[in-house]
Amino acid sequence: MKLLSCNQIREADAYTILNEPIKSIDLMERAASNSYKWLAKRIRKEQTFLIFCGLGNNGGDGLVLARILAKNDFKAMVYIIKHSDNCSVDFKTNEERLTKIKNIEINYISESSQLNSIIFPKYNVIIDAIFGSGLSKPISGLVKEIVELINKNKSITISIDIPSGLFGEDNSDNDYQAIIKADYTLTFQFPKLSFLFAENDDYVGNWQLINIDLHPEFIKNIDSDYELLYESDIKPKLKPRNKFSHKGNFGHALLISGSYGKMGAAILASKAALKIGAGLLTTHIPKCGYNILQTTIPEAMLSIDSSKKMISDNIKIENYHAIAIGPGIGIKEETAKSLKLLIQNSNIPVIFDADAINILSENKTWLSFIPKNSIFTPHPKEFERLVGKTTNSYERLKKQREFALKYASFIIVKGAYTSIACPDGKIFFNSTGNPGMATAGSGDVLTGILLGLLSQSYSAKDTCLLGVYIHGLAGDIAAQRESHESLIAGDIINSISKAYKKIKGKKTISF
Repeated sequence: MKLLSCNQIREADAYTILNEPIKSIDLMERAASNSYKWLAKRIRKEQTFLIFCGLGNNGGDGLVLARILAKNDFKAMVYIIKHSDNCSVDFKTNEERLTKIKNIEINYISESSQLNSIIFPKYNVIIDAIFGSGLSKPISGLVKEIVELINKNKSITISIDIPSGLFGEDNSDNDYQAIIKADYTLTFQFPKLSFLFAENDDYVGNWQLINIDLHPEFIKNIDSDYELLYESDIKPKLKPRNKFSHKGNFGHALLISGSYGKMGAAILASKAALKIGAGLLTTHIPKCGYNILQTTIPEAMLSIDSSKKMISDNIKIENYHAIAIGPGIGIKEETAKSLKLLIQNSNIPVIFDADAINILSENKTWLSFIPKNSIFTPHPKEFERLVGKTTNSYERLKKQREFALKYASFIIVKGAYTSIACPDGKIFFNSTGNPGMATAGSGDVLTGILLGLLSQSYSAKDTCLLGVYIHGLAGDIAAQRESHESLIAGDIINSISKAYKKIKGKKTISF
């Protein structure tokens, strides 16, 4: 799914109005009606709706929703915030329509002294329709006071399209004390980029897409730097296996992993690489891991380092289709030298994870020599060491893109909505995954998955997209069986097969 900027969404609205064709006020009606359909499945008749409306089209959406609620015998109290002398044309029309509805209470607030008149009944739901995605400066004055009042209340709060006060993309200069803290956000057609950033989670809450049927031709043709990955994006990328295939068709992968006390990382990454479908796997480990790996992963071949406790050799890499290095290797000087030689000798993309990234963070001149289309998989702290500190997620995203462009590489920053920056400047966000995956070894599993896919001749880009999606989906399947609290990395590996099956779906034969 493309993620459009707020400006592009306004263009989509205008294009739909012109080419469907549909009047803007009728598009507003559609948006509010579809929002009501979502609400109707979750609300009770004894609940009272307090609907706070600004004077623009977001406020107009709120007025239409209030009218629909009242017509369906819900009690609704509307508070129109007179923060300006101007209002949108569609807001004015819907205000006039609302005054003709008998069983609805309309209140106007134009100064702070009136805030004491706002009544919060016991069973109430707050609808936030104050400001939409067109907001370009932080909320202040009377409206900020109302936002603070709403946030202090313990009622369920539902924002229409976007929490009032939140910007759709960059909130670096925003006032976080002046943003509605929504429990749910009913966003129209597309989530906003800012919904995918950790620091905004307390404000966005659980966001839900409300389809308002913006013109498909516009959506098809508009270019976007951002996409959110869903199954429909992933399924076509999976390669079918020919019945005459053999293990040589699916590549020979090399994993360089482990050190004394950290052989678990090598086990997890190796298992994941094989489970995702690598034809052959050789894992290069220090001598201390020989018995461990031979016992736990009989399917893997081993390359044994001359060092007992760490990676230290100039590793032969000529016969491999994909290479990954990093899980559990530590940052000893000998290991750093081995990594440097690997970078100098490899003419195929390399997957860098964990301690390999930490070593590169201390030797940034080496980055100029990494093979094109290599893949980096840092968590946020590792990314900070590699690229530099940032103050927020939007700034980090910019640095992530700049890194990918500069080094012609893919950089995956792990977390909720894991982001993948590509060498062409595009950024993909992953829709799968859950908090239970914040557990030791989860990143090692991802590295193994990526290695196994890359060895099967998937492009570096498709490796990243498939890898993060399947990793997250396997985690979701595992969490259904376990729980967020009890999920461990091995559970993710054990669910890879079910993730594959879910994506492929059932095949039907017709004659």
